[in-house]
Amino acid sequence: MYCRPLSVLPAKPPRTSGLFDYMIHFTSYANNKFDILNKHRVFLRKEEIEEAVNSPDEVAKQGKCFGARKDGIKVIYKKEDEIIKIITFFPVK
Repeated sequence: MYCRPLSVLPAKPPRTSGLFDYMIHFTSYANNKFDILNKHRVFLRKEEIEEAVNSPDEVAKQGKCFGARKDGIKVIYKKEDEIIKIITFFPVK
């Protein structure tokens, strides 16, 4: 019986976990929310919202929606196939 050396065996691709496999889509309301919050002198960036979804401190589920919380931001979103739809977000204490 012949055994191939380990270095020749095909390597398994690294498995990723989490939401980084999903494309993030901001709804029109979520995009408008930046302007609404700016009028109240609350300045958030899309990167902060995406970070709250990708690596939250807390996650809660209610029905089909999820709520992710990180660094004083709460994000409400839905998962649909390979897409995360950001519905809304807001600052929290």
